[in-house]
Amino acid sequence: MTERGAWWREGIFYQIYPRSFQDSDGDGVGDITGIVHRLPYLMTLGVDAIWLSPIFTSPMADFGYDIADYTGIDPLFGTMEDFEALVKAAHDGGLKVILDLVPNHTSDQHPWFLQARRSRDDPYRDWYIWRDPAPDGGPPTNWLSEFGGSAWSFDRETGQSYYHAFLAQQPDLNWRNPQVRAAVYNVMRFWLRKGVDGFRVDVIWHLIKDAEFRDNPANPDYHGGRPPHEQILSRYSADQPEVHEVVAEMRAVVDEFDDRVLIGEIYLPVERLMSYYGKDLGGAHLPFNFALLSAPWHAREIERIIADYEAALPLGAWPNWVLGNHDRPRVASRVGAEQARVAAMLLLTLRGTPTLYYGDEIGMHQVAISPEQVRDPFEKNVPGIGVGRDGCRTPMQWSALPGAGFSHAAPWLPVADDFTHENVVNLAADRRSILNLYRALIRLRKQHRVLVTGVYRPVAAQGDLLLYRREDDGEAVTVALNLGDEPVAIATEGSGLDGEILLSTWLDRDGERIDGTLDLRGNEGVVIGRHT
Repeated sequence: MTERGAWWREGIFYQIYPRSFQDSDGDGVGDITGIVHRLPYLMTLGVDAIWLSPIFTSPMADFGYDIADYTGIDPLFGTMEDFEALVKAAHDGGLKVILDLVPNHTSDQHPWFLQARRSRDDPYRDWYIWRDPAPDGGPPTNWLSEFGGSAWSFDRETGQSYYHAFLAQQPDLNWRNPQVRAAVYNVMRFWLRKGVDGFRVDVIWHLIKDAEFRDNPANPDYHGGRPPHEQILSRYSADQPEVHEVVAEMRAVVDEFDDRVLIGEIYLPVERLMSYYGKDLGGAHLPFNFALLSAPWHAREIERIIADYEAALPLGAWPNWVLGNHDRPRVASRVGAEQARVAAMLLLTLRGTPTLYYGDEIGMHQVAISPEQVRDPFEKNVPGIGVGRDGCRTPMQWSALPGAGFSHAAPWLPVADDFTHENVVNLAADRRSILNLYRALIRLRKQHRVLVTGVYRPVAAQGDLLLYRREDDGEAVTVALNLGDEPVAIATEGSGLDGEILLSTWLDRDGERIDGTLDLRGNEGVVIGRHT
């Protein structure tokens, strides 16, 4: 398959947080067999690929992002046989499977690190980042952990500190060491041979650190109430020029296999994000575009974000968009339940590969977590300023049964209070529900190829109105989104807005002809097809 028609360009990705999707063995934690059980739902939804947050062997200090064995399945999630069954069932159902690769750091219980900390002379010592204390006995640099405190932990046995961008239980690997690179590339090959269709690479922009270990500069824009690590800019501890060599090497490993994809998790300004596509597009196929995760929900701001992103893309690079993930508050809570429907239409009609986060298709909101229920180490380390991620990781709401149909046992995180009403069973039966809107949007995207391959053309608009057109090979559709709660009327003469409504976010205007004036209700979006 040529890259132009690659599945990852045309498909829709769906992120599963395995702990919270479906429990099959009654321990209150989701697992691989549970995912297999729910594959028919995903096929009905119409997505094309599932991305699994980590399922590897882990002490779970950061719920799987601290890996003790890159080629093992944690017993909490099942067995390797369970995983192989998942890959087969997904492929049989037309779904691709993407794994989360976490190469920046391991668990402090990984055999590599246990060896590395035994002595300064151990062969594995240089697999991690060790430095002598500063002359005053303090940390080697001023680098801060994203989860609070210094990013250096002192090891009494060997008299040096090791670097960890996140928890002390997550020591960073030394990606300047060729042995580290070779080992992780072999891990990638292990899973690719098992049939996985690619990787989402965790914190890929962190992999290389400054060779001189210079102190980071202060952040002049920092203010109280923000996470403490933002007091300094990560100028020397992330996004180093040499990282692109690593990304290109990862891409080369993926390219040893047919039709696989490399996705990078990157929280950087758009101009720096673009460099991760690599020279001659030899880097990540899809450097994740998180601009909508933190965007003010205003039409002109969203319009500017889209324009800046489209303008910055290297020639031939394929765009992508993300509305939610396991680290950020739920979209329904960020923009409100009614605008969540408009956001869905935005995501699924923009140019580029969309990624959905489990539960967003049923409007799951951010769940308030009481102090005694907090599980997230970030919130435990930096309490009280709203950094906790538990609220967007609560169990999937399948039905009104106890435990929301997720588990017969007490779930690892509380189920949202509204699960008896807001669940898959109820919403599937409601013709105008947000779930059926997602299904309709996905069907529309598949029926009208212009929504996949068409160019993006902004249309001038004012106020709360966001307008754009998708055009390709003589076909055109126009998307009109009202990001406000007041109705608007738009004169359509000469604007290209005349045509037939293909879909409304309210799911009640299919086939309506627009001629002269387009009326939008508050919090409504429509997709309009031109007269033929």
